Amino acid sequence: MAFTAKDVAALREKTGCGMMDCKKALTETDGDMEKAVEFLREKGLAAAAKKAGRIAAEGVVAAVVCKDCNTGVLIEVNSETDFVSKNEDFQNFVKNCGMAVITSGANTLEELLAAKYDEGSTVEEMLREKILTIGENIKIRRFEKYTGVIETYIHGGGRIGVMCNFKTDCADKPGFTELAKDICMQIAAANPTYLNKEQVPADVLEKEKEILRAQAINEGKPANIAEKMVMGRIGKFYKENCLLEQAFVKDPDQSVAKHIAAVAKELGGQVEVIGFVRYEKGEGLEKRVDDFAEEVAKMSGGSN
Repeated sequence: MAFTAKDVAALREKTGCGMMDCKKALTETDGDMEKAVEFLREKGLAAAAKKAGRIAAEGVVAAVVCKDCNTGVLIEVNSETDFVSKNEDFQNFVKNCGMAVITSGANTLEELLAAKYDEGSTVEEMLREKILTIGENIKIRRFEKYTGVIETYIHGGGRIGVMCNFKTDCADKPGFTELAKDICMQIAAANPTYLNKEQVPADVLEKEKEILRAQAINEGKPANIAEKMVMGRIGKFYKENCLLEQAFVKDPDQSVAKHIAAVAKELGGQVEVIGFVRYEKGEGLEKRVDDFAEEVAKMSGGSN
């Protein structure tokens, strides 16, 4: 079956693949458009495998909330470059993955990858397709899902994302949304590790006390005085690491807990933070370092 330049252009438009790849696919499949698409998808599996080892520490953190089902998802998807993370197609893929978490009920990455992305593809199949068409390694790194009263905040175009879960009878009252957004911004700015004192694991607390005890003794304090200093200084640890103990960023003279209580009283109800998650794009991942001199040398066929 013969094919024309228009067929090549149509295949390129349909798949996002390069012109030469599309021409090769049509040649290999005797001009059959559907088989050519399959050929490119199969090729994409190989291309994705080659790219899988490349560092992907850029990307975005996105929030997706389904108001009808009272469910929210915070998700991080990584790419190799910041340039790709600003691509509209990539950003739509991230949000659609977040929605797939909600519609499928996925609780793990494995369940998400197996979930339906659209009528014809799973999330994993679409991920491979995006790797092929965008041309970079892309990884769905993590997500968190909450149900109930939810507020989200995205900072810096997806550099930091926060989702907060509330228990309240004030959700529909004026003023609650502002409070919820302020709490999310507090979490984004102050980066607490725990919700409250009770959530700090015993081993973490004991390790912190050991460090504080050693600091006091190194300052020349006797053991009994050092112990009293530890109990005093552990309060600073709580204020730095526990959300409800932190100084409220908009009014440092009161804690977050006191601010929430004050606003709840004004609203005539109760407001309680029951959970939060904060993602920072690429945190803990190895960063890609480009050697442009080496890249230019490769493009020119060697190095001096």
